[in-house]
Amino acid sequence: MHAFDFTKDYILEDDRVLLRPLRTDDLEHLSHFGAEEPEIWRFSLVRAGGEGGMKRYLDIALAGKADKKEYPFIVFDKKTQQYAGSTRFYDIQLSNQTLQLGYTWYGKNFQGTGLNRHCKFLLLQFAFDEIGMLRVEFRADKNNARSIAAMKAIGCTEEGILRQNVPNPDGGRRDSMILSILKSEWDDSVREMLRSKLT
Repeated sequence: MHAFDFTKDYILEDDRVLLRPLRTDDLEHLSHFGAEEPEIWRFSLVRAGGEGGMKRYLDIALAGKADKKEYPFIVFDKKTQQYAGSTRFYDIQLSNQTLQLGYTWYGKNFQGTGLNRHCKFLLLQFAFDEIGMLRVEFRADKNNARSIAAMKAIGCTEEGILRQNVPNPDGGRRDSMILSILKSEWDDSVREMLRSKLT
């Protein structure tokens, strides 16, 4: 297993997408998504909509990195030469060789373009093949059918539902669908299945 360094600038890229560490000055690249595309945040636990929303979003993400709990990326679409959104590793448990992959969002012009598959392949390849994770977990609001379908399409196995495990920003509590990919599944089939979808 290779060490993971929260202070290192990990760059993940292929011919379609570049992922680099999120920075404070990325507000200029992402603020319009918070101001102009409120539908992005419908199922998000951390909302970035409205005035000051994206700055709060970045502050929370970067505080998680400073606390060595999260590692957020900004997503750059090479095809359009535009910043497309953000994603991150979180709940990083190096001793248990597990982490969660989430807080993923893209502007509406980048949804359904294949960009997500490229991002997920790079992130999973890094998690399993570079830093030695044995399990990558995903969570989604159980009502977020689009997100759950996207997770299953990249090879995730549905595990079950955590009932009312977190508060919703709009009130009440959320039921969260848990999905995962194991290192053995990545090695046996998921890596090549996902790679085949990139071409």
